[in-house]
Amino acid sequence: MLGASGIVRTGIAAELEEWTAKHGPVTIGLAGAGQMGTDLIVQAALMPGVRIGAVTELNAQVAIDAALMAGHRREDIVSASSSSQIDRAIEAGQFVITDDYRAMCAAGHIDVVIDATGSPNIGTLVSLEAIHNGKHVVLLSVEADITIGRFLKQEARKAGVVLTGAAGDEPAATVELIGFAQSLGFEIVCAGKAKNNAFKPDAVPDEFAEEAKARNMNPRMLVEFVDGSKTMVEMTALANATGLVPDVPGMHGPHADRDVLAQVLCTKEDGGILSRSGVVDFTLGKGVAPGVFCIVKPRHPRVMERMTDLKVGPGPCFALIRPYHLTSLEVPLSAVRAVLHGTPDMEVLDHPVAECTAVAKRDLKPGDVLGKIGEYDYRGYTMGWRDARDSFALPLGIAEKARVLKPIKVGERLTYENCAPDDQLLVTQIRRRLDQADAQFLAA
Repeated sequence: MLGASGIVRTGIAAELEEWTAKHGPVTIGLAGAGQMGTDLIVQAALMPGVRIGAVTELNAQVAIDAALMAGHRREDIVSASSSSQIDRAIEAGQFVITDDYRAMCAAGHIDVVIDATGSPNIGTLVSLEAIHNGKHVVLLSVEADITIGRFLKQEARKAGVVLTGAAGDEPAATVELIGFAQSLGFEIVCAGKAKNNAFKPDAVPDEFAEEAKARNMNPRMLVEFVDGSKTMVEMTALANATGLVPDVPGMHGPHADRDVLAQVLCTKEDGGILSRSGVVDFTLGKGVAPGVFCIVKPRHPRVMERMTDLKVGPGPCFALIRPYHLTSLEVPLSAVRAVLHGTPDMEVLDHPVAECTAVAKRDLKPGDVLGKIGEYDYRGYTMGWRDARDSFALPLGIAEKARVLKPIKVGERLTYENCAPDDQLLVTQIRRRLDQADAQFLAA
């Protein structure tokens, strides 16, 4: 099994080549052709044994532009409105664009669906439609995962398919490190990410429009990163997949550079800032971004001696660092592993650990209807699940379109007492059912 350069294929590349010879390429249905979706379309075209069969996108031109960028011929890019049309086009080797996610999810030639919409509600709709049609799902929309991931996981299990977080995103990349450390018997002290940009909690799209244009990004999406919402979302997802807990509401987020990271994000007993071991956090320091980390503590002095000798750090805690995450470029690998192995790269636990709540970015008045994550009204804020529940905190994933009931000052938390979420949204309805089930469990 030789690649084009004559190098023998190994690992997942070799498995994919063998699979393709027997079954044909892994065929992906993609929801969303924004920044991440465009990356996925281009990346999949470069991967042997993988193809995008269909894309569901309301703005067809965006999807067409992405397909052309990926090298598809214009005459091979077609539209379709039914699952049968999609299947015929895939059989003909064409690239399909549809505005009907239901038709894409029902198409027989689609093996796995990647949700790259970034919307908690749309991500819920797409994921459930895919699951109910027997498709594996890669949930790139972490916002949906932290809001109703447990429900989606249950539905996937019933259907006998895989629901997985996305490889390349920080949570899944961190899970890789944690699994490695656990296999070696290390104590997991802390794990998380380095924030890739400045932390400006009051950021709004207007002030980042120029930078977003230069980076070919949506200003709202850029602000979701800058105001910290994305970090809070990702670390909530990591907590709910591993059992790691936020040490304090909002996490510490120290300015800890790479060379001192393990001496800062460790317990007070070991000279750090943490009140306990087994937490999730992030750093604003230099030398780690755009990577992820896992702070470990060896359980034997001989191992500690070897770690120090190998220049991992001075101890007693050490930082294992993956210095990169390739975001959307790695995501197809989650789709491949779901199809070939029937295993997730990351999945939510059956019980909640953390909650990403919302904090006001400006003064809000009764009657205001809240916008999207990364806009003008609120930002994400990670808390322990029990603390969030006890304080009636409003989950970030159902804040969009919520109506303000009472005055909320900038910096105050959004709660079920001062906001009413939009009950017309499916994600809100499902979240209420999850909360009711949790209440019954706690009362038992």
